[in-house]
Amino acid sequence: MGTVTKALSLLDYFNRSRAQIGLSDMTRLSGMNKATVHRLLTELAELGFVEQVGSGREYRLGPAFLRLAALREAAVPMRELSLQVLHDLSDATSETAHMSLLQGDQLSTLAYAYSPVHGTKVTMEDAEVLTLHTTSSGLAVLAYSPADFVDRVLAAPLEAKTPDTITDPDQLRARLRAVRDTGIAEYVGGFEEDVHSHAVPIFDSAQAVIGAVAVAAPVSRMDDTLIALVRAEVKTHAMNLTRLLGGFPPDDFNRDIPA
Repeated sequence: MGTVTKALSLLDYFNRSRAQIGLSDMTRLSGMNKATVHRLLTELAELGFVEQVGSGREYRLGPAFLRLAALREAAVPMRELSLQVLHDLSDATSETAHMSLLQGDQLSTLAYAYSPVHGTKVTMEDAEVLTLHTTSSGLAVLAYSPADFVDRVLAAPLEAKTPDTITDPDQLRARLRAVRDTGIAEYVGGFEEDVHSHAVPIFDSAQAVIGAVAVAAPVSRMDDTLIALVRAEVKTHAMNLTRLLGGFPPDDFNRDIPA
């Protein structure tokens, strides 16, 4: 392992629950000798990647990351990052993949990707608005939203988009509890008839839900084999997109990938 690789590997030990790490703890975590760890941290500090704080002189991530994060967002904005993940997700499932962002009390489609495998597919509209109670994306977002927001959404008149739209608040709350158990929302025909979709929420750097990634397919094609594939792939890709956007799932998020 080269010097640069060793230094960068130390940064991986920082996370939300371990935001500050002392020299002795970093030595234990890394398995390197104390003198080497001290030298690497000193060099990282000189470049602004870590800084020492508090009376214990513990290390935390430094201001260089703020500058680099801003440059990355300018160079690779959210929609471009999302499209990369969505194309991979669509290729993996051979179905339509899309991402939506929370705006007020509804979702706005940011990006989508189609698979060339099937002539019949679920189609999307640019900036299409998705209501929260009618879609798997909406249920995924509601399941991880603050209680007062959920109460406000479910207290409003809930329009039935199709005969299969759930408009009863108690039924919706039961569905939200199921989403939190697995981390995956599922809806059949709630927004558009004959569409079966699965969605997983995405989160920001404060662990707050900001939207969802979903896969949608015609009901006739969504057999048990495809369901298992979609559930695994949509969760993997949504968690990857959260990471790429600099976000973190909340501590109680079910990170297990369905078998």
